[in-house]
Amino acid sequence: MSCHYPFRLTTFAVAVFALLAPACILPLHAEVAQPQVAQQAALGGNAKPEATKPEAAKPEAVKPQAAPTTGGSATTGAAGAGNVVAVDPANPAAQKGIAGRAIDKVREVAKSASDIFSRVPCLSPKGGAKSMGSLPHVASKLAAGQPVVIVAFGSSSTDGYGASSPEFKYPNRLAAQLRRHYPTADITVVNRGKGGEDAPEMMKRLQAEVIDMHPDMVIWQVGTNAVLRNLDPGETATMVEAGVKRIQEAGADLVLVDPQYSPRVNEHPESTGKMVKLLGRVAELRHVGVFPRFEVMRDWHERQAIPIDSFVISDGLHMNDWGYACFAQLLGDDIIKSVGQIKLGVNVPSDVRTYRPM
Repeated sequence: MSCHYPFRLTTFAVAVFALLAPACILPLHAEVAQPQVAQQAALGGNAKPEATKPEAAKPEAVKPQAAPTTGGSATTGAAGAGNVVAVDPANPAAQKGIAGRAIDKVREVAKSASDIFSRVPCLSPKGGAKSMGSLPHVASKLAAGQPVVIVAFGSSSTDGYGASSPEFKYPNRLAAQLRRHYPTADITVVNRGKGGEDAPEMMKRLQAEVIDMHPDMVIWQVGTNAVLRNLDPGETATMVEAGVKRIQEAGADLVLVDPQYSPRVNEHPESTGKMVKLLGRVAELRHVGVFPRFEVMRDWHERQAIPIDSFVISDGLHMNDWGYACFAQLLGDDIIKSVGQIKLGVNVPSDVRTYRPM
């Protein structure tokens, strides 16, 4: 249900776009955030899989867009701006009022995006971090000025369960960061998260919802629900490896994201440990990246002394706005670094792409 056009807007046009946008063309606000009270009720009691949340009629896509060439409406991206509406040139006062309100809206959204780290900064894991490695398909597309499609594939923490609004879902935060860094690029981030799923369910929709999108990069978050459902880590890793192979054959870069560090997951230390190690092993065997979410989040708590309730909501499982924002920031930083290495001709061994921050 989204409309996409090449991103060539001026700052003023982006500001004016903030007004009167129909809901059907605002990809970042296509979903209504579920209240945390409902989240807690759904996940109360014993540990349960990541919450299942109804999907929208069409997957959420986040990209910069410009005015259409044949009329209609135009959308923008994470700033929350909307479509351009006709303004009577004979009424300059009305134009000024609309432009002023649009600018105020843009400033308000920008402030909400930056203030998330004002009290608790988002820092890289202590001890430094290595790059997740080369991302040749994304780098080559950016260098050639061609559109880039990234698919965020996973369960409820990809869908954004626990976020207070769509702008704080990690795919939307990542899209905004990449657009800021590559302001002239045409970048789309598609959210293919579906609550409650793990490898068995994800493999069933891999072709239609990921590969058929012809992505340049796939970020696959997997393993949490397998731990909570007591699925065999080895069988999960085998399915993931098969999925990774199919994604690679389709010509996409890939980064795996392992389970989150949270009270509900930590109730299963043996299974979690095996899952994290096996996903890392799959990444090494298939020469793809892995973002170690479990270790990064553990670093927040154990080394940076950030209370768990500062990045996990009260259900003890899902991340909150800060958690999603910092996760997206660190992931985006590594994507930018990896792309930069390729564009600058830095030699990145093709067989060593795993991200290891610890």
